[in-house]
Amino acid sequence: MEGPQASPKLGKQPEDFKFGRILGEGSYSTVVLAREQATGKEYAMKILEKMHIRKENKAHCVTRERDIMSSLDHPFIVKLYFTFQDVKRLYFGISYARNGELLKYIRKIGSFDETCTRFYSAEIVCALQYLHSKGIIHRDLKPENILLNEDMHIQITDFGTAKQLSSDNRANSFVGTAEYVSPELLTQKSACKSSDLWGLGCIIYQLVAGLPPFRAGNDYLKFQKIIKLEYEFPDQFFPNAKDLVEQLLCLDPSNRLGCEEMGGYNPLRAHFFFEAVTWENLHLQTPPKLTPYLPAMAEDDEDYYGNYDDLLSQFSNMQVVQSSSFQPLFVANPSPIPNSNPAQRPNSNIEQYIHDLDNNSFELDLRFSTEVKRLLLEKQTSRNPWNQFVENNLILKMGPVDKRKGLFARRRQLLLTEGPHLYYVDPVNKVLKGEIPWSPALRPEAKNFKTFFVHTPNRTYYLMDPCGNADKWCNKIQEVWQKIYNTHFNSCM
Repeated sequence: MEGPQASPKLGKQPEDFKFGRILGEGSYSTVVLAREQATGKEYAMKILEKMHIRKENKAHCVTRERDIMSSLDHPFIVKLYFTFQDVKRLYFGISYARNGELLKYIRKIGSFDETCTRFYSAEIVCALQYLHSKGIIHRDLKPENILLNEDMHIQITDFGTAKQLSSDNRANSFVGTAEYVSPELLTQKSACKSSDLWGLGCIIYQLVAGLPPFRAGNDYLKFQKIIKLEYEFPDQFFPNAKDLVEQLLCLDPSNRLGCEEMGGYNPLRAHFFFEAVTWENLHLQTPPKLTPYLPAMAEDDEDYYGNYDDLLSQFSNMQVVQSSSFQPLFVANPSPIPNSNPAQRPNSNIEQYIHDLDNNSFELDLRFSTEVKRLLLEKQTSRNPWNQFVENNLILKMGPVDKRKGLFARRRQLLLTEGPHLYYVDPVNKVLKGEIPWSPALRPEAKNFKTFFVHTPNRTYYLMDPCGNADKWCNKIQEVWQKIYNTHFNSCM
């Protein structure tokens, strides 16, 4: 008689995985990077708290999400490989899209060029056609829910609000994100396959323009714009893409290109914006390199097309050479300014350090003593209207710039200060709008007389000096960078 045999291991367990960083968080779940210890394979592990699911009465939603994801098998949609549970949690093992959200790249480069817009729009079309052929609507299509895998192909994710349609082809619950929600969901409290086509139109608009079409200060105002179809195309929007967006953003869902009433997906795929697309085996094609589209903002400016590889180049790869003439930011006994007469420009005369460009623009020579700095701050506090925005930091350079986000530009007062900081202020409403984050990876780059970039790890800021002094901004930012980070690096050696 054979002895008792060990019971076979049933399914997977949390102990089988090494859990890493958080990839995303939802209302009742967290997605973390998980490596299976036996195979070394990586997954995006969605972890759901049972207690919270019961408390919020979401068990039916979790079951629906699992069932929908289990039924899907498409290269442009994340794959559910397995599920398991322990006493407190449910675990969904999902394919890991290594390059993260599409939104990250929109924010980084601003506007996609036409080739990139066409390619990624085509992949979304393929994914939607597959979903709709299975009677599934996503209901929350947006750039945050479109991931990019290691080969830079899309992976649509987050099926927590997806719905398997019943015989009437409509889902009757309010879900979605304000900027991308369809008008029928707002007016009729129901969604259909065509609601996803509305989301597609919003995404194509955002890929080109850099921002979603319906923008306002709060959700209510966004909803009002949606139901009134109030949006505008910025100048330089690709004409064929504009025509496509107009045929997708229709108030009547039965009039949207791609819906069943309009002939289904074949007319959508045949739109002249997609004329250059080879639809067969799109997932096996090499995606185009992400390239920003920066059309000129003025007649005397010039268009710029840049490669994303250049935008992502790290500052550590850049040869930073400190010239022998470079002066520290603060010195006890500053040298006279070149080509000046020390007798005529004593240290007590702080005006020698200030170079006024116009009423709202100036820059400082950075070779001044602690005492001169004190006097400069006193003058700034009492006379400079922009002082209120800089947290008592000495302003080293300031001036108006046009700050771009995609195809949109807003006039801002840019303030480079000690710290260092780069604040930008709405000059009309006198409101601090934000700050460009400093780090060793920050890098200024002048493209022409007017246009300059400030590269940071998560975003490239596109700025234009209307006075044509882009090089002065880059030189001053670089000078401050050298003082802060060269000093830091040298002290660490």
